[in-house]
Parts: sequence; C-alpha cells; structure tokens
Amino acid sequence: MIVLFTDFGDGGPYVGQMKAVLAQHAPAVAVIDLLNDAPAFDVTASAHLLAAYMGSFSVGTIFLAIIDPTVGSAERKPVIAKVDGRYFVGPGNGLFDVVAARGSEVQWWEIDWRPESLSHSFHGRDLFAPVAARLAMGEFPQVRLLPFPRPSVDTGDLCRIIYIDHYGNAITGLRAGKLDRRSGLRLGETLLRYARTFSSVPHGQAFWYENANGLVEIAANQGHAARLLSLGLGDTITIVPELR
Repeated sequence: MIVLFTDFGDGGPYVGQMKAVLAQHAPAVAVIDLLNDAPAFDVTASAHLLAAYMGSFSVGTIFLAIIDPTVGSAERKPVIAKVDGRYFVGPGNGLFDVVAARGSEVQWWEIDWRPESLSHSFHGRDLFAPVAARLAMGEFPQVRLLPFPRPSVDTGDLCRIIYIDHYGNAITGLRAGKLDRRSGLRLGETLLRYARTFSSVPHGQAFWYENANGLVEIAANQGHAARLLSLGLGDTITIVPELR
C-alpha cells in the first residue's frame, strides 16, 4: 500500500500526475489519499500530523509524503526513512523527524538514484513517486545509508493549531495523553474546557477533546469552531492547569 500525504491541494493536476506514475510502475498496488491539503509549506506542522496519522497503517506501508518548499535546492536531500517497519519517501527537510523521534527502530537512507528526466520543481512526480513504486514492488533503489540525523523541526508537542478540517475543527500539535482532563486551553481571551464527546456540551458550545488520532482538537457541538473563535493556522495555545 502507498499512502499519499501532500500539501498539493485536492484540486489541480499534481496529485493526479503522481498517481499516474504510481500506476505505471506499480499498477497492482493500492494508493490511498491520506491528506493532500496539509498546511502549505509548513514542514513542522505537517511532520506532527504525519506522526499522528501514520499509526493506523500496517507495517510495510509506504508513505509518499511531499511538503517540499525548497524543492530543487542542493541543501535538501531526497531520503527514505524506515520507522517501525513503515517506509517514508520524500524530502529530507524535517518532514519525517517527528515520526522518527517517536519510533523504536529507525533507519535512514539518502536516495542516490535519479530518473533520466528530473524537473527542478516537481520531485514528487519525477523522483519520489518512482522510488515509492519500486519499494512497493519489492525493489530498493540506489541509496546510501545515513546516520540518524539531528532533527531540524521541533519534535516535542506543539502548542499551536496545525490543521483546520472541513467542519471547522482545529487540530493542535498537542498529544492529548500529555494533558490532564482538568486543564483548560486559552486562545486569546477564550478559555476552553475538556469534553469527552460533542454531545457532552450544549449546541454551539466550544470545547477541547482528544480526537481519534490522539491529538488535542478544538471543536464546537454542531458548529464551526474556527469561525466561532476566529481561529487560524499557527494560532498559539496556552495550557491552563486544573480548572475548577
């Protein structure tokens, strides 16, 4: 299975072009769209989202993950990371640092293989998609083993909003297991309390809860929390311990 995780957006030609390459090189392999509207150019936020969502996929899954604002630069290396039996193919710019920091068994390789034709601006199609397809077919491209790199993004919990979904729910970079249920979240002048489910609070009321992937999420019962609270990507959150 190949899982796509990109900031390409759900419209436009880019995801389709990558899928065409995957279909050409690995036609029998299932391709799953996990997320194609990851925060644009935001490697740190995307790294935390990827770490939260990868756990529901089985060992052997190949993640084709492209958040690549410095595509084509000499400093950014193309890499494969193997973390607890799952493969991650994409730019070595910190996107896989959170996954690796939380893993038990980790290996890194720099991809030496290059296609005959490589555009300066679309390595997702020309380089990373063929490599992911070859891995899915049981082949390993020309690579060099790397030492465990020093993380280039913050691998600890992020006290900020990293994604806003279709419903207006705001996902944070905080792992809910690290937060006491008696704690509140302050966003500007607003103070939110914990609730276990949407129906635990009155219609339209905002709250925080643990989402299905273990992150702290801000929501409103049958309401659009982002509009209600004027929330945006990158907004910071302050934890208020033990509300009474």
